[in-house]
Amino acid sequence: MTVAADRLELRPATDADREWIYRLRHDVYARELGQHTPNAAGRLTDDLDENNAYIVAAHQDGPVGFVSVTPPWAGRYSIDKYLRRQDHPELRRSDLFEIRILTVDPTRRGAMTGKLLMYAALRWVMAHGGRVVVALGRVELLPMYLSLGLVSTGVPVRSGAVDFELLTGEVADLADRTLRRYGPLLDELGQTVRWALDMPFLPEADSCQHGGASVEALGRRFDTLEAHRDVVPADVLDAWFPPAPAVVAALSGGQEWMARTSPPARAAGLVEEIAFRRNVPEQAVAVGAGSSDLIFRAFGHWLDASSRVLLVDPSYGEYAHVVERVIGCRADRFSLRRAEGWRIDPDRLADRLRERYDLVVVVNPNNPTGVHLDADELREVLARAPGGTRFWIDEAYAGYSGPGQSLERYAADTDTTVVCRSMSKMYALSGLRVAYLTGPPRIAAELRRRTPPWAVSLPAQIAAVHALRDPGYYSGRWARTAALRAELAAALAGTGADLEVEESVANFVLLTLPRGGPGAARLVGLCRRQGVFLRDLSPLSPAFEGRTVRIAVRDAAANARTAEAVAEALREPVRTV
Repeated sequence: MTVAADRLELRPATDADREWIYRLRHDVYARELGQHTPNAAGRLTDDLDENNAYIVAAHQDGPVGFVSVTPPWAGRYSIDKYLRRQDHPELRRSDLFEIRILTVDPTRRGAMTGKLLMYAALRWVMAHGGRVVVALGRVELLPMYLSLGLVSTGVPVRSGAVDFELLTGEVADLADRTLRRYGPLLDELGQTVRWALDMPFLPEADSCQHGGASVEALGRRFDTLEAHRDVVPADVLDAWFPPAPAVVAALSGGQEWMARTSPPARAAGLVEEIAFRRNVPEQAVAVGAGSSDLIFRAFGHWLDASSRVLLVDPSYGEYAHVVERVIGCRADRFSLRRAEGWRIDPDRLADRLRERYDLVVVVNPNNPTGVHLDADELREVLARAPGGTRFWIDEAYAGYSGPGQSLERYAADTDTTVVCRSMSKMYALSGLRVAYLTGPPRIAAELRRRTPPWAVSLPAQIAAVHALRDPGYYSGRWARTAALRAELAAALAGTGADLEVEESVANFVLLTLPRGGPGAARLVGLCRRQGVFLRDLSPLSPAFEGRTVRIAVRDAAANARTAEAVAEALREPVRTV
């Protein structure tokens, strides 16, 4: 790359841009390159255009280049005209994104326009949950594609008079390579390029994307704490209600002492309380500073680069991040289907487990789909799995599923099953960071040995013990959450006839926008201007097609404000450039 961006603008294609695109395609691929036969209309289109996402590079006088992305929900690709996907391992995945017909006006070739368009396409794929891309690269342009991190499969393709090679790349690897090689340049370009795409110009640092952008209202150094009263933090699943009265009283009565006093090193009292309340042996319990602490610690001990892991998709993004980006091992996906209501089909999952995995992760109820698999059905899946398969069952929202749905006691009696329970969301303790796992005593002991002393703070230990002692308070709050959730879902459903609103069993709903219109990122951005923060689920998985947001349940007034913000955002006209 060179720094000759000349104030380029990168934007989604408008209707007017589309007409220019079709004429430039004809000029380049029919008249100049001979890939297609020229036609009298001077326009070149194909039957994928309806589903392609076009990104345009524009200069002062108008568009100067474009690239398109064909997403997996289109159901077919340009490569299907030339290759049988079943014959090529690179093409068998159901979540392929195809980057195609990168084209630059002859007057702008060599001015970095093509590379910026490829970068924009990569960012678009990342923002829509893409994990692998394919492209047909013209042979004469291969050096540019390879410099960006794409890998040639060596498979040749000829179309008309033009020779191509099949290229592929893992999205995470492409992003890493791009940032390592061009990071300083991209920082500079971010100040000069007009970036009109929904996702940020630069990706986040190498970390898992979580909700909680609403915390920005506090200021980076917490200088504006009172500002939290002015926003609706529906992008994160923290409880809308306060902790139990006994928790509040305990924390309020000794703040100065708790701030300066070391906690019990091994949280023995908290472990005793958990074991008593959950009717499991103390030896089967290990605690941590939130579920992420336990996930990083356990997975880092159990897995290495040669391990095979099965993840439900879509599901909580921390698991894919730890498995693939931190440990660097292989993660296969068990894909959930929107048409099936995001349900985990136990028979299909049991069949998939025949492939033998070192670790299988199931979030139940699942986040972000909000669907619960009955405990009896899940136990049957576990019983049918090949011997030695280790299971991690995340029950962060299990309290919303009703009594008898936790597998904690079951896990304590097995050899290979671990249940992780966060106390953040269900017990209104997110800011204190406390969680625990229940499993075979041998596994729990391993994790305890790898837990640093004082891992759970003194305020967190005190709060967790008092919270566990008041199940009546929390069951009442969970029941009220269900009522608020139903009211929120009904209010959202009334904001637009074409919207799909799905209630979860937990403390959130999903809202899906119709195909062909503005996407989830635009809705999130418009609501944020009104102080209402929603969670765009697009980066988590291509299954959401860039159209679904997750909205956390808050109190009645905040829920009404959320519905009003969504309604106003949907009335906002889509401005063309």
